[in-house]
Amino acid sequence: MWVLNICLAIIMFGVALDIKWVDFKNVFEAPKAAFVGLLLQFVLLPAASFLLVLIIQPAPSIALGMMLVAACPGGNISNFITHLSKGNTALSVSLTSLGTLLALVMTPLNLEVWGSLYPPTAAILTEVSLDPWEVFKTICVLIGIPLVIGMTMSQRYPIIASRISKRVKPISILIFAIFVIVAFANNVDAFTEYIHLVVLVVFIHNLTALSLGYYVAKLFGLSKENRKTLAIETGIQNSGLGLVLIFGFFQGLGGMAIVAGWWGIWHILSGLAIASFWARSAPSTQTI
Repeated sequence: MWVLNICLAIIMFGVALDIKWVDFKNVFEAPKAAFVGLLLQFVLLPAASFLLVLIIQPAPSIALGMMLVAACPGGNISNFITHLSKGNTALSVSLTSLGTLLALVMTPLNLEVWGSLYPPTAAILTEVSLDPWEVFKTICVLIGIPLVIGMTMSQRYPIIASRISKRVKPISILIFAIFVIVAFANNVDAFTEYIHLVVLVVFIHNLTALSLGYYVAKLFGLSKENRKTLAIETGIQNSGLGLVLIFGFFQGLGGMAIVAGWWGIWHILSGLAIASFWARSAPSTQTI
């Protein structure tokens, strides 16, 4: 387990090297889009995921995997995909930064709240004796400390941080690939039994997240660039964190691990596909 923790800490340190303290300032200077983005990330997506569970009624471990993925913060690849889609990259970076920070509290809180409301998943949480405080401490170590160190280095030593970031990024991709391989390798039987269902569930779940982000942003009267950005920010989740929590607190529970692992692959494919589609339109001025 400590190996996984170190690996995720390295990933988060690499992410933090691209985050500046000014990113948080940008959020408060143009709060409307940021507020909608955080509302989507930490309230509406978990709620929509819970409703999907009630409708689909998958196996309990798959249902809890859906809830955990929805409780995780946005993934940093969303910044790259937003740029490809000609969305508001500055807003994307700001939301990823603030969302990662808020995840220290919101991820364990959402998992506990929504997981406890559905009896089959509540039984799993009771069985493993999940302590939200322990999850909070783990996330603080895995996200909080690397985030502060990486952002401080980025602010004070930008040239060094840029050089380190270029080396850490390919390592991060390799680490995540290993996470996914381990998740599938440790759950071969569950993979064989549930993969057809997981592929469909993740497709519906991810499509729901992308659509929710876009149309809620439209409902709030945000620009096309910001609608694209919030769709991507809502549809791209930090499934690497989800996998670490699954292995650390749920002993790599089959359905959960397969959902998080496949989501980590699928959200990249769906994100790139939708970015390619949106990129065909003429670029316009980005505003928050």
